[in-house]
Amino acid sequence: MTYCVGMMLDRGLVFMSDTRTNAGLDNISTFRKMSLWDAPGDRVITLLSSGNLATTQAVVSLLEERTKSHEERNPSLLGVPSMFQAARLVADTLREVIAKHDAQGQEAESAFKATLILGGQIAGGPPRLFLIYPEGNFIEAGGDTPFFQIGETKYGRPILVRAYDPKMSFESAMKLLLVSFDSTLKANLTVGAPFDFHLYETDSLTTGANGRIELSDPYFRQIADDWGAALKDALDSLPDFDLGRSDG
Repeated sequence: MTYCVGMMLDRGLVFMSDTRTNAGLDNISTFRKMSLWDAPGDRVITLLSSGNLATTQAVVSLLEERTKSHEERNPSLLGVPSMFQAARLVADTLREVIAKHDAQGQEAESAFKATLILGGQIAGGPPRLFLIYPEGNFIEAGGDTPFFQIGETKYGRPILVRAYDPKMSFESAMKLLLVSFDSTLKANLTVGAPFDFHLYETDSLTTGANGRIELSDPYFRQIADDWGAALKDALDSLPDFDLGRSDG
C-alpha cells in the first residue's frame, strides 16, 4: 500500500510520499514513489504514484525515456507547453501501460491499476495540481479541493481537513503532513517511512527543498511523541460521559 499527498498553498506546492511497497512479518521493502523533472527557469514537475509497482515503474520509465527523445510523435514532460498538457501526457502514458494487460482479461487488468498525483509549474502558467485515475481521466485541485491523497488515505485525512490553511508556511505544511503520515503508519502497517518530500515555491521554476525523512529523524520523533501526548491531553480535558443521565 501507499500514502501520498499533494497540496496547494498560496506559497506553492507541497508533496510527500511514503516508500513502503510490501508489508508482512518477513517481507518489507521500500521504493521511491516520487519523481521529479525540471528545466531550471522553464518548469518543475513532480509525480507521486500509488498502485501496482510494475505499472508505476513502467509509467515513470516511459516518461523518463521520452524526455530524452527528440521524436515529435513522442511528446515529453520537458516539451509540453502547459501543466494541463503534462497531465494529459501522464494520463495517456498510464492508460497505455495498463492497456497492455487487456489481453489477460478484466481480472488481470484490474491488478495493474495505479493512481497518480501530478503537480508543478511551467513558465507562462500558474502552479497546478492534478489527480490522475487508472482510466486515464483526471481532475484538478482548486479552492474546494486544495489537496489530493492517494493510497491509504483515510487515517491521515482528518488532520488535513481540520488544520489545512492555504496561507500556511512550508514549515507548517511539513508539520501538518508529518502528523498525517504518522497517524497513517500507526494505523496501517502497509504504510511506512522513510518519507520523501518536495516543496516547490511559486514562480521559482527550480526544484525546491526536498529530501527524505527517516523514522529515526529527531524532528519526526518529536512530532509523533508530542502529537500523541497532545491528543491524550485533549481527550482528558473533555467532560466524562454521565452514566446516570436520563435520555428521556
